[in-house]
Amino acid sequence: MSHVTREAILEQYQTVRQASLEMVRPLSPEEFRIQPTEEVSPPWWNLGHTSWFFARNIIAAYGGPYLPDDEKLDYVLNSYYVALGPRLQRNRRGLITRPTTEEIFRYRELVDARVKTLIRAVPDEKLEEFARILILGIHHEQQHQELFYTEIKFILAQNPLRLRPAYRTVQSQPEEDGPERGSEFIPFKGGLLEFGNLEGGWCWDNELPVHKCYLRDFALQSLLVTNGEYLEFMEDRGYQEPLLWLSNGWFKAQEEGWHAPLYWESLDGEWQVWTLGGMRALDPLEPVCHVSFYEADAFARWKSQSESRWQDVRLPLEREWEHAARLSGVTGGNFVDLGRFHPLPASGQAPLQQMLGDVWEWTASYYEPYPGYTPFAGALREYNEKFMDNQRVIRGGSCVTERDHIRISYRNFWPPATRFQFTGIRLAKYL
Repeated sequence: MSHVTREAILEQYQTVRQASLEMVRPLSPEEFRIQPTEEVSPPWWNLGHTSWFFARNIIAAYGGPYLPDDEKLDYVLNSYYVALGPRLQRNRRGLITRPTTEEIFRYRELVDARVKTLIRAVPDEKLEEFARILILGIHHEQQHQELFYTEIKFILAQNPLRLRPAYRTVQSQPEEDGPERGSEFIPFKGGLLEFGNLEGGWCWDNELPVHKCYLRDFALQSLLVTNGEYLEFMEDRGYQEPLLWLSNGWFKAQEEGWHAPLYWESLDGEWQVWTLGGMRALDPLEPVCHVSFYEADAFARWKSQSESRWQDVRLPLEREWEHAARLSGVTGGNFVDLGRFHPLPASGQAPLQQMLGDVWEWTASYYEPYPGYTPFAGALREYNEKFMDNQRVIRGGSCVTERDHIRISYRNFWPPATRFQFTGIRLAKYL
């Protein structure tokens, strides 16, 4: 983080904080408060929590005034930081009426004013250290911005179809033909390879340290699995065949009545899909989205039995994904700045399509620390380390990820039953 300047970090801070306000502008007052399931926090809480994060981890830590309003909101805005005191139960965020949404907006203004003062006042010798923590807070807010899009999509989907509002009018899809070639497997030579944040710059603690790991020769699917391919799995009774499923996945699918990806609806005999731009006909060329790890794994098992060239296909390991992405020099992608809020069909002729953006890609890897891992110091130790248990790694970002938030070494993670995230599938196999 050499050559950090106060002007640069102030501009970065203000840009991200303003983006959160623009993000919630289309919402009705009721939509700020609802929490249809424990995993989906109401928008008011996300706006408040990200402000509290700056107040507790930056303002209080660097000598700024920690006000009675901050202390009053500690209990409701702390997420999972046990070391920072007691917290409101996660499933109760949509049940309380205080603080009001208006109070949360005022609280954001108070926090912003103090952070700006600190940026100008922190001593030069502490500026680089301060900037590192401030940028962590900025990336934390970007994570909550992405969560907002996944959560508001789930919130709006709870309305009856005829009363279900689109989040906003989305940018029209580009009028391009689908890929001229079908999906193929791109080979990669294994060996003792380096992984982690090789590119340098700021990153999460779980992307470090840079380390070596041995990979077998493998191949990665050039294209993401599409809606059309997944529909074939459904029509071949993929959701009814227990031998395709991991035991926990089978019981979860039965318990929750899974029969299609989340947000797919069969209307008058035709499949349609709920998007942030409203209901639309299912496009068979778009990447399948909103599937759990269990569904992705079951699809891979089904596909491996379909024909000889797909024999023994599976989900990739996270280091296979990272090595392939780095070696292929992937760039661009369908991110939130395009304003489409939905994955697009593949286009172009790059060896690996849509590695960044569109949908997060499930990997077979459990979320575990890298060899020699050192967590963030203090209470921020709880940011990543405590979740390295019973989670699966996803890679690559999605159509609701900020472009400047993602990188090849970025490790995201969710429980394997998660479906409300923009998650999809890319297959791999050993050579």
